Amino acid sequence: MRYDNITRAEFLDRPNRFIAHARIGDRTETVHVKNTGRCKELLLPGAEVWLTASDNPARRTKYDLVAVRKANGRLINIDSQAPNRVATEWLASQGCDRVLPEFPYGDSRIDFYMERGGEKFLMEVKGCTLEMDGVGYFPDAPTERGVKHLRELMKAKEAGFHAILAFVIQMDGVTEVRPNVETHPAFGAALAEAKQAGVEILFLPCHVEPDSLETVCAARERLADMPEK
Repeated sequence: MRYDNITRAEFLDRPNRFIAHARIGDRTETVHVKNTGRCKELLLPGAEVWLTASDNPARRTKYDLVAVRKANGRLINIDSQAPNRVATEWLASQGCDRVLPEFPYGDSRIDFYMERGGEKFLMEVKGCTLEMDGVGYFPDAPTERGVKHLRELMKAKEAGFHAILAFVIQMDGVTEVRPNVETHPAFGAALAEAKQAGVEILFLPCHVEPDSLETVCAARERLADMPEK
């Protein structure tokens, strides 16, 4: 996926989950943060960030903050809408006969329903932006919604679906995501239970540029367990 326009800026502060202040040249802009997670190790004063400009004149903020360079130099896309866009592009290469987004299942909407060769799949997508010592972790803030989705995937597996939790890794050089049990022990427990129940855990490593996010070639081997036609 690619952004139509991109502007480099300097991060100043984040008054709340939804907005931040950034300096573009000699002016300060209030920008929308496209990630409601904590990102506390990323959004630090002075950090290099990238913004995209909206073409909606009615918006209160002109820019969206979509990427940040971490103190260790790693560029991280923090756009919470990007993982589903990346997953959509990636699924187009997987030979599915049918792909439906936002599929109602149980008490949730699962990100993708797929059919291939008579087999049915449900896939929930999570974006990983938290990195420690070269390993990705999820979540960076407690997510009861994430636990609920894992429960739904377990039910789907029991009902005969191929159930998948896919982590889109929004940074280079990271190929694995582990549960952040320090932040949310319940998610770690639910993830372990889901794996035991047969839910497939899929990692989609990505290459990041300020204006793009795309899966790397190695990721295309990760769906090998999905039955072919």
